[in-house]
Amino acid sequence: MDGGRMFISRSGPPSSVFRQYAFWLGLALALTAIVLGALLGFAGPLITVGGLAALAVGLWSLTSLEVGLWGVIAIITLLPFGALPFKVVFTPTFLDLALLSVVVVYIFQWMTGRRRQFTLTPAHPLIAAFLALAVFSFVAGLPNGPLTSNLLRHFAELLLSLFFTIIIVDYFDDREKLERIVYVILVCGAAAAALGILVYFLPESLSTRALSALQVFGYPAGDVLRYVENNPENPQRAISTSADPNVLGGLLALIGGLLAPQLLAKKSVFGSRSWAYLAFGMVFVCLILTFSRGAMAALAVALLGLVLVRYHRLLWVVLLVALVLAVGVSFVPVARDYVAHFAEGLQGQDLATQMRFGEYKDALILINRYPLLGVGFAGTPEIDTYLGVSSAYLIMTEEMGIVGLGVFCLALLTVFGWGALYRRRVLEDEKLAPLWLGAHAGLAAALTVGLVDHYFFNLDFQPAGTIFWIFVGLCLAATRLASAAAPAPPKVDSLSGGPTTSA
Repeated sequence: MDGGRMFISRSGPPSSVFRQYAFWLGLALALTAIVLGALLGFAGPLITVGGLAALAVGLWSLTSLEVGLWGVIAIITLLPFGALPFKVVFTPTFLDLALLSVVVVYIFQWMTGRRRQFTLTPAHPLIAAFLALAVFSFVAGLPNGPLTSNLLRHFAELLLSLFFTIIIVDYFDDREKLERIVYVILVCGAAAAALGILVYFLPESLSTRALSALQVFGYPAGDVLRYVENNPENPQRAISTSADPNVLGGLLALIGGLLAPQLLAKKSVFGSRSWAYLAFGMVFVCLILTFSRGAMAALAVALLGLVLVRYHRLLWVVLLVALVLAVGVSFVPVARDYVAHFAEGLQGQDLATQMRFGEYKDALILINRYPLLGVGFAGTPEIDTYLGVSSAYLIMTEEMGIVGLGVFCLALLTVFGWGALYRRRVLEDEKLAPLWLGAHAGLAAALTVGLVDHYFFNLDFQPAGTIFWIFVGLCLAATRLASAAAPAPPKVDSLSGGPTTSA
């Protein structure tokens, strides 16, 4: 009996421990109930469920680098400007947290020995030089404006986006991983397009309420819908959750370029090519509804590049489709208005294009005064000049000078040049070719958009900049796989001097 009592008392914890467990469990449940109640009251059930799902994915991403990368893609495409509903010195965005989690996991992999070999490509030194020049320009330009927490955060986000290229190349070292990330990008991009179409065709009052509900996550509320020339009497423009139709258009141009080769691939990443056609249809329709002329031209450049590089036989199909569209426009009033909008832009007759021309003129004045290294990211030395122009290349030259623009161009030329060296080998690989072609087509679309829009190099539009550098990483990763698949040179027999053969 005594022995039995002794065994029971030793096997069970003291009552004080039970009370401690009960106290902390009760406190945790109470805090959880308070937080959930607050979220339900201020944000509603839909956003609360979405927030909890995002938290679960965030915790999961801390255990897997690839899951973290998927989370980054999902945020860029579906909630690009979402931020925490509270402030810690500054208000962290969901993308900030996702990027940091991926970087932390990547660094931990090196610290724990799970990652032992670093991948270098011919573009890495130039990307590193561009990053170093950005830091130099930032520091040198601090006297031109105040160093605010917001500016510091945005610049740190730019450096994170640049560093992401290195992570992408280092991690995606086999076709299966590359296929998975391309699949995630395409699915999320198609979902963003579908959401944009849905919001576009809903009654305006309902669309406004739905988008204004995102106010708890830092989105604008009230008059959130956008129209051509910001005039409600003109056609509405699709925005999805990107807040700006041009930002959405640029994103869809990249997605369209990445997606196009899947339409003709023997084995699409979707499994069935019918899903690829459905996704491309949604992306194309939503892109049209953005009325983004630069993005439409960028997708056209990407598709034409694909035809010239790989699908030569489809050139006559492209010409036939263009002819049919040109003839059909005259019979459809809506199409006539759409083409007229493009024609006004080409002729410089509409207000938006005229404003761009004014920005270009002012940007050239600033660049002429500080040509080599620019004025940095904080501001300009003179009150008659300003930072900001609707061209990624001009704003880059304003901030980093001709030297920064030159290094950037050399880095991108290296990306495409290194890819061109392995073009024939890639095109012989039916599994790798659509991934390689799509990544380069998407990057070409982004570079085309950069001629008339600034979103891919603007500190205020971190999601656009991040997806740009992710595509740079995808191009390098795909070419790296092609270079790694190069046949080994034949072994030379030391006696005969000829190549050895195996039985």
